[in-house]
Amino acid sequence: MSVQARMQNPATLLPDVVKAINLLYKAAHSAGVPGSTLELVHLRASQINGCSACVDSGARNARKAGETEERLFALAAWRETPYFTDAERAALALAESATRLADRADPVPDEVWNEAARHFEEKELAALVLWLATTNFFNRLNATTRQPAPQHWG
Repeated sequence: MSVQARMQNPATLLPDVVKAINLLYKAAHSAGVPGSTLELVHLRASQINGCSACVDSGARNARKAGETEERLFALAAWRETPYFTDAERAALALAESATRLADRADPVPDEVWNEAARHFEEKELAALVLWLATTNFFNRLNATTRQPAPQHWG
């Protein structure tokens, strides 16, 4: 089945939105969090939200950044695999909580936050939170307007 976009991506229709997104991207990626961690949390949140465009681009960007296929294949089941560091696990738990806000009364429990804070300094936590919010923003734009993943052949 081929997905047809309902409209052009709204973020590309308003030039100031593209500027804001680029500034958020730059800020989040310059705060000291390893790029691979940012790629993993982006991909995991996008998997949860069912954003095909972001899952596709996230996996491709992670591979370009040196991420292994083994870790990418195991990402959806990261708790049950040995492939991720404690810091990555803390970031992934934070990503899942920040993405699934309605799943529990306390969306980001203290144990999730405290574990992330054990591995990341405050500036890095700020970057993770902002990057997760930006990822969820992308996911919602794409899902609402049915932005398809690009067709790749060969």
